[in-house]
Amino acid sequence: QVQLVESGGGLVQPGGSLSLSCAASGFTLDRYAISWFRQAPGKEREGVSCASSHDGSTYYAESVKGRFTISRDNAKNTVYLQMDSLKPEDTAVYHCAASYACSWSSDGMDFWGKGTLVTVSS
Repeated sequence: QVQLVESGGGLVQPGGSLSLSCAASGFTLDRYAISWFRQAPGKEREGVSCASSHDGSTYYAESVKGRFTISRDNAKNTVYLQMDSLKPEDTAVYHCAASYACSWSSDGMDFWGKGTLVTVSS
């Protein structure tokens, strides 16, 4: 079965850090662009970051640029999102998704994880 499973979410204070993991099974992750999306209560889903499968390019939403870092470990078939200097507005359910190419739209994603909750609060 094709599956993406996120982990690493939790409660963290403003200014703190978390590292999220997206582990793939049933397919080879390095063939796909991997995106992170997030959705806060009452808000639309928004694209956070993406790692291309073709040229190694990475992309970040302006709101997280300089604070978040996306990376791959192909040997572990896993993608990570390192989140530093967290703010309360980063609070959301974070999902990873696989697609042919990076896109800021959630349309066209081939596989989705169920999500992991990140709460930034003092």
